[in-house]
Amino acid sequence: MSQTNQSAQRRLWYKNSSTASTLTILLILIIMCVALSIAAPAFLKTSNLLSTARNFSAIAVAGFGVSIVILTGNIDISIGSIYGLAGVTVALLMKSGWAFLPAVLAGMVVGGLCGLANGLLVVYLRLPSYIATLGMMQIVRGICYILTQGYPVSGMAESFKWVGQGQLMGIPIPIYFMVLFAVIFAIFRNQTKTGRRIFALGGNEEATRISGVNTRNLKILCFVLSGVCAAFAGVINASKVGVAQPTAGNGFEMDAIASVVIGGSSMAGGVGTVVGTLIGSAIMGVLRNALVLLSVDSYWQTLVMGVVIIFAVTIDQVRKARR
Repeated sequence: MSQTNQSAQRRLWYKNSSTASTLTILLILIIMCVALSIAAPAFLKTSNLLSTARNFSAIAVAGFGVSIVILTGNIDISIGSIYGLAGVTVALLMKSGWAFLPAVLAGMVVGGLCGLANGLLVVYLRLPSYIATLGMMQIVRGICYILTQGYPVSGMAESFKWVGQGQLMGIPIPIYFMVLFAVIFAIFRNQTKTGRRIFALGGNEEATRISGVNTRNLKILCFVLSGVCAAFAGVINASKVGVAQPTAGNGFEMDAIASVVIGGSSMAGGVGTVVGTLIGSAIMGVLRNALVLLSVDSYWQTLVMGVVIIFAVTIDQVRKARR
């Protein structure tokens, strides 16, 4: 093979490979960390690094779920409300006498049912996923207010706080959950027949359907997984805060979706990695931490995060144009 052909192949690999995309965003994360460590030396303290990782663990967990939906070329913007409803559900059940483990499982089931409803609306009523999940976002948030009458729910079991506040070998428990979900979704997406079919569905739905795959059930499964992950992220938050707020998760969906897109997933579907989503979540977490350490006003923090979301979608459009 000539040197020219080898060079051309290397350029093609860089443009199209998910590995190259992941390495690029990893480099961005490293540059951010180096710059922040210079501007705010407190960033490198072990306690701050662990706290930052714990804070973006919920974004990563929800990101793994919504990335499956995005992989099919759809979107789920109801995950913020599902996040809040799961926390409220778990808190109310424990307050009524349930043990924390059955209550957590029930919260995840509620998230799965919300995802199921989203999937049915998209598949059988043929609603655009943005419209279906926008409506579900409002419905679920309304349920949160109805169940709580607008008041926070406290009185959760002390053992429940271990989920969001506990540590094992000096590392916060939410980080272990984040890694566990990452491993599970990496295996599911890359090593199972269903996972590979989801990639195929995002790449070409019609060809996937003609090949004999039940694309309807596959889409519904993706929305269910998104709901379950969002629910568990809400459980982590409720445990960490020690109280379930009916307003919890407002705007959370934007962080999760942005982390997926920053991580290299395409809004058009068919492209994305679990590692990329994890790094994208880390970028979002480090950015928020940077704004706090640099004493940026909270109003400006909101503005900056909005700019980041637009930037993430712009990157996706550039990637799509190149492909």
